[in-house]
Amino acid sequence: MSSTFEQATTVEAAMLSLTVRNKTEIAQEIFLFELVSDTQPHLPAFSAGSHVVVVTPAGLTRRYSLCNAASEDGRYVIAVKRDAQGDGGSVSMADRVQVGDRLLVSRPENYFPLASNLSSCVLIAGGIGVTPILCMVHELLARKIDFRVIYCTRSPETTAFLEELSAPELAGRVLIHHDHGDRALSLDLAPLLAERASGAQLYCCGPRPLMQAVRDMTRHWPSSVVHFEDFGTSPHPAHEHGPDQPFSVRLARQNLTVNVPVGVSILEALRGSGVSVPSSCESGTCGSCRTGLIAGVAEHRDFVLDDDEHGKDIMICVSRAQSAELVLDI
Repeated sequence: MSSTFEQATTVEAAMLSLTVRNKTEIAQEIFLFELVSDTQPHLPAFSAGSHVVVVTPAGLTRRYSLCNAASEDGRYVIAVKRDAQGDGGSVSMADRVQVGDRLLVSRPENYFPLASNLSSCVLIAGGIGVTPILCMVHELLARKIDFRVIYCTRSPETTAFLEELSAPELAGRVLIHHDHGDRALSLDLAPLLAERASGAQLYCCGPRPLMQAVRDMTRHWPSSVVHFEDFGTSPHPAHEHGPDQPFSVRLARQNLTVNVPVGVSILEALRGSGVSVPSSCESGTCGSCRTGLIAGVAEHRDFVLDDDEHGKDIMICVSRAQSAELVLDI
């Protein structure tokens, strides 16, 4: 008999109950899950760069990028890296979920979309950050848009989608580099990013050191054409801010106000008040706890949001308030 991993929260009540049709270890401790509906042949549509929120067997909500082609409307495919040093979400997916089990899965959202007017692009991935990049590859092939993939991993054994990205139709378009755990062997991105082709945009997903290197090496590119998404695979550095101050957050959809004292994050304060929201790295790097900001002035301490997004969103795991109150879209 199949199992159902559920938590009775308001958010989860609106989720889809999907069946695990296939589970495969596609690289060392990286597992691919194919999710389908038992009752409807077509799932809610998504676009390249989209993710879904999954309620893991450990009871934690996690965001996972969809890595199959967006034209496949009958299934969602996600890849999960088992992180033994994490708080149990990925371990419970890898160890406890089996074919035939059901998982609560949200409708797709996209904070990392491909531009509609692309003429060419560079896709850079590190480790498990390849998941949204693979979905983008499917779309770019379908749209007949020129692209190049740069994929950095530790070794062939830890490289997800190695076979797919070595397919004949991708010959000459994909560079896969292994550093074998030696930072001295890291790929030198500078010559690869020294020149920007006319109209090209760049999409990068991976650990923080990779993203910081890409950001540093594309400072001569217009900031509007360089896009990042991160999965919190490295520590978040300290920020230079003034001393923390207490403030309050008002949850617009729940008509609830929660006080956030010094030394407590917004995320922790919400949890303490019984409010469940998705989270993962809790260091401001993965984007899992991205929340709409309706009013108030935030003190942004994350790596994910661009400057033009600071007025409408906030990462509640690390960011605080400059005003006495923030109004959140929760």
